[in-house]
Amino acid sequence: MKMNRLGFTLVELMVVVLIIGILSGIGAVKYASLLRKAEEGGLQGNLGSLRSAVSIYYADTDGRYPRTLAALTASSKYLKAIPPGKVPPYHLASAQVALAVAADDAGGWVYNDDASHLRFGSSGVNCLHTDTKGSVWSSY
Repeated sequence: MKMNRLGFTLVELMVVVLIIGILSGIGAVKYASLLRKAEEGGLQGNLGSLRSAVSIYYADTDGRYPRTLAALTASSKYLKAIPPGKVPPYHLASAQVALAVAADDAGGWVYNDDASHLRFGSSGVNCLHTDTKGSVWSSY
């Protein structure tokens, strides 16, 4: 007797659903990782803009650094606004290390405005944790 198969068996459907579930689980993890890396790239770009503005200010004022970062936005000559310094929510608690700039882990930017200090005019990220590559944020 000849059987006509018009559909899929339950086992076949379950295998397909399982494969789709595994692929979507892998995709979700990769997507979250890409979002975090994009946020880190944005923060690094903002830090680059901030440092460029400090360098231009230094050149324009004959070797004087701004006393505060807010001085860069006066009359919008160097920056229209201080770029956001939001650290992406990725912290490895075991990696709390203080480096070059005096960061206190409050987030945002840290700027050294002490003229007697060797690194006067330096700016960085105010976070003592690591990024996704293991680099401490305050070392940027």
